[in-house]
Amino acid sequence: MSAALFAPFTLRSVTIPNRVWMSPMDQYSAEPTGPNAGVATDWHFAHYAARATGGTGLIMIEANAVAPEGRISPYDLGIWNDTQVAALRRISGFLKEHGTVPGIQIGHSGRKGATRRPWRGRGPVEAHEHSWQPVAPSPVPFDESHQVPAELGVEQIQEIVGLFAAAARRALDAGFQVLEVHGAHGYLIGEFLSPHSNRRTDAYGGSFENRTRLALEVVDAVRAVWPEELPLFFRISATDWLGEDGWTPDDTIRFAALLREHGVDLLDVSSGGNGGPAKIPTEPGYQVPFAARVRAETGLPTAAVGLITDPRHAEKILANGEADAVLLGRELLRDASWARRAARELGGEVAAPDQYRWAI
Repeated sequence: MSAALFAPFTLRSVTIPNRVWMSPMDQYSAEPTGPNAGVATDWHFAHYAARATGGTGLIMIEANAVAPEGRISPYDLGIWNDTQVAALRRISGFLKEHGTVPGIQIGHSGRKGATRRPWRGRGPVEAHEHSWQPVAPSPVPFDESHQVPAELGVEQIQEIVGLFAAAARRALDAGFQVLEVHGAHGYLIGEFLSPHSNRRTDAYGGSFENRTRLALEVVDAVRAVWPEELPLFFRISATDWLGEDGWTPDDTIRFAALLREHGVDLLDVSSGGNGGPAKIPTEPGYQVPFAARVRAETGLPTAAVGLITDPRHAEKILANGEADAVLLGRELLRDASWARRAARELGGEVAAPDQYRWAI
């Protein structure tokens, strides 16, 4: 009996060769200013190329900001101009050449923008370090160390919806076959979803319908320009671990059903990241039950993520029907050829370059 981890998976017209997928993880390695701001570098090319030659079925390129002020750090990738598109096209082309489906995540940092790179201690950057004024649904900072964000007006919100649509067009031009909207981890779309960070009293705050309005408007705008034959993902924090004062798993189930109606093909299910007194019980697979519940209760395909490191654990998740794929994060930073190693352990097969095949 063949391992579920190595079975192909088809969404719309795209067939992903296996269920070992790479989670979007920022590298914080682009130029912060000038004509090459936000442009993918040789580092990005080598980083993603290594995971493609290691047999990963789908690689989701890290969050590409839809505008300069939508970056998490000044060193993030962007997709707001055509120079950025050309560099991304080089990466997507290599991935396709080596049997990996290229995906890309687009997002806006919201109140968590203008921060330092993690190895520089996180927290906000100083004014002389290419800082800017973060924006958010409400003037509520992420924590005491962060700037108080500027509250977005309705016209500004509509401009951001347009920026997501423009980014989707550029992602298509850059050769990507899967697009993911970043609605998780307390960044802008996730900030609108949660009452913890959204204190508005207009059409974009208060009720569940109002708090989900921006997310659905973005999905609709993106789906209008993203080809019908290509899949659209949405990444969500299934809970921000703040109880009834925040976004809850029940909210996620309700929202997932709406996302499916609006043309989303798969929910990338994570959790947390929106600040507050969150207590997260991390352990291997701690987020898998959220993915399993969405899949069971809404019929929307899901990908599970979070401390999945062992091939047998990943196989069990799929074999039990808890998710349709697994997204690996830091484990793929530690082992670029994790998919190939898993195939050896479980008796599966993944694509390998001819240059490496003799050593397998």
